[in-house]
Amino acid sequence: MRYFEECGEFFRQCRRQFRSTGAILPSSRFLARALVSEVAKPRGPARILEVGPGTGSVTRQLLRRLLPGDQLDAVEINANFIARLMARLEKDRNYQVRRQQVRIVHAAVEDLPGEGAYDFIVSGLPLNNFPVEMVRRIFATYARLLKAGGILTYYEYQFIRSLKTPFANRRERRRLYRVGRLVGGYIRNYQIRRERIFINVPPAMVRHLRFKPASQVMAVPLPAERSNPAPPPRPAAVHV
Repeated sequence: MRYFEECGEFFRQCRRQFRSTGAILPSSRFLARALVSEVAKPRGPARILEVGPGTGSVTRQLLRRLLPGDQLDAVEINANFIARLMARLEKDRNYQVRRQQVRIVHAAVEDLPGEGAYDFIVSGLPLNNFPVEMVRRIFATYARLLKAGGILTYYEYQFIRSLKTPFANRRERRRLYRVGRLVGGYIRNYQIRRERIFINVPPAMVRHLRFKPASQVMAVPLPAERSNPAPPPRPAAVHV
């Protein structure tokens, strides 16, 4: 029942804000597990940033894998999703167990302060929906926020650019092409592994990137153009 409620909420938000939501359904559990697979490996305490948690399907998987001493920040721009996540932290047993280790931030990821703050970033942003310059800023933000050697995990729907292109006007084809070239540069330089997830609507590709020091990551050209704070005592929606 909870999954179908999530689907209904996700579909409503998709209709209202498709560019920032980017999907008509929440991530399947298979996709969610792939997105948290790096966090699930043996490791010490870490700071984790989830970008675009939506209704919380990936958040739930992250919470199951939190260790004592971990801190999870979830940054979300959609106020309706923020309200749902906050309610879950207060009422859902699966969320309550680790709620002292979770902070929910109502903001765009580019507005988060700090440098080298996170060991892992798990991103659910629909990059193929965004203007090229926004995608560039988002990757630069990830580079700034990740510690040296930190891992970014994100996904994109399979073949989405190639499926959109034949039906798009010239300007949109150009945007999709440039987004693909920009993202492709990061994939070639920093991808450590990938996973195809077919049991999802639509099927998705999960990519894991290990960034070098931020100064090197942020210098990647566009190929087409040839101190950690303590966890808060209670979860709160922070407005940045």
